[in-house]
Amino acid sequence: MPQPTKILLGVLTLTLLFAACKKNQVVVSTNNNNSTTTLTTGGEEDAKIVSVVIGTQTWMASNLNVTKYRNGDKIPQVKNAATWGGLQSGAWCFYNNDTANGNVYGRLYNWYAVNDPRGLAPAGWHIPTDMEWAVLDTCLGGEYVSGGAMKETGTTHWVNPNNEATNLSGFTGLPGGYRADCDKWGLFFDLGSYGRWWSTTR
Repeated sequence: MPQPTKILLGVLTLTLLFAACKKNQVVVSTNNNNSTTTLTTGGEEDAKIVSVVIGTQTWMASNLNVTKYRNGDKIPQVKNAATWGGLQSGAWCFYNNDTANGNVYGRLYNWYAVNDPRGLAPAGWHIPTDMEWAVLDTCLGGEYVSGGAMKETGTTHWVNPNNEATNLSGFTGLPGGYRADCDKWGLFFDLGSYGRWWSTTR
């Protein structure tokens, strides 16, 4: 049986070799398949990372929260909206530039950080392709039900009413919002309402 592949999730806030469920197999697991490991990120930060196995894929069950590329190079923090909107290089920020949001939702990364050849994902992990996201979707029953199986339940972080949220997958998706990096304004959107994650396809 193939080993689960590791998938990095981070907020677009933002997190694998390709592996799939059997045809027509729906795998909805419980939180019993979570495990915790220590993630070392370039020597500056050590963090406890919870991972979850869904089908034959292993996903981070927490958003990425690093300030260095895999090779140890620093990723700059960019607070200024106009600067963020005009960037053509990797950067991170907290939602609304508020550290308290980072403690809950992790850091927001722009496309250039995600796509940097130095690697945003820690060693042993990679940012998923669109196909890998599609595999996850299929394993959780398809597009009409997979979102609910991936969302944290309740309204601690999600706005009311958070219908259909079951978190049966253990993914515990949070509504970390995002920061636009495709226009000059660099505005923040949708904290509490939407969770968005990167793929290797922009």
